[in-house]
Amino acid sequence: MPRTSIFQRPLWAAMMAFTAAFLWGWAYPLIKLGFGEFGITADMTGSKMLFAGIRFFISGIIILIVARLSGRSFCLKEAAKDRLVESSLFLLAFTLLNTTLHYACFYIGLSHSQGSRAAILNSLSVFLVVILACMFFKSDKLTLRKVAGSVIGFAGILSLNLGGEGSGAFTLMGDGMIILNALCGAFAGLMTRGVGKRVDVFVGTGYSLGIGGALLVIPGLLMGGTLPHVTFVGLLYLLMLIGISTIGFTLYNKLLTCNPVGKIAIWNSLIPVVGAVTSCLCLHETFEWKYALAATLTTAGIYIINKGKK
Repeated sequence: MPRTSIFQRPLWAAMMAFTAAFLWGWAYPLIKLGFGEFGITADMTGSKMLFAGIRFFISGIIILIVARLSGRSFCLKEAAKDRLVESSLFLLAFTLLNTTLHYACFYIGLSHSQGSRAAILNSLSVFLVVILACMFFKSDKLTLRKVAGSVIGFAGILSLNLGGEGSGAFTLMGDGMIILNALCGAFAGLMTRGVGKRVDVFVGTGYSLGIGGALLVIPGLLMGGTLPHVTFVGLLYLLMLIGISTIGFTLYNKLLTCNPVGKIAIWNSLIPVVGAVTSCLCLHETFEWKYALAATLTTAGIYIINKGKK
């Protein structure tokens, strides 16, 4: 009788899924702390792209090294080889959406918004994936559970704008860019199925982060981006962010290959909560009552949607 993989054992799978979600939640305050330590201000778009590009390029390289050491194939799958140009363009589009455009919008938006607010607003991508999947894939049916979860989740996101101008009104460069980031993440999530048909998903993730990171570094440099004040603490923040991407994607992708998607994805409901709380703790942001309301509603919406998945 074959031995069950550690990634399939309920307790270990839950612990690793929790670890991935917990780490991703910490990225929000760490990015803002990194900006502050490197002297990157809100108007330094090139520097923000350079900072993001370095993080994801190194993370992608690490993932590809691990993929090579674990014996994964770097070649296109047989069915994809017959359509080489189409497959290459598809993977390039995935790279742009999953990393380059996704995180360019995210880093710009985060520098113009509170980390706690951005963490909750970014959960919009979860509900967008649910709706878009029902539109593009016949296997994904729009159910009452999905509608209810999406409505509750959107209510949580809308609750961020309660309380008037003084409590954090909508801003184009802040909230607007985070919403664009969520859109890119949602469409990239839909494309993951196609990536899996063309190349090993783990290798595809490494390519996406590595190449996508490079495509952030290049325009960042062309726009005059620099890291104005390189300090030990700043480098420590950057290393922590690289670790978050590497460990988070490695654990999450491996778990998805061994377990039902819903069983693992439900843990993503922790990301906006962890992001909001850690941002308030680490950045000394004011924790407003609407953050607790928004986090509760978005978490409930994600849970309702995933509860029915098998």
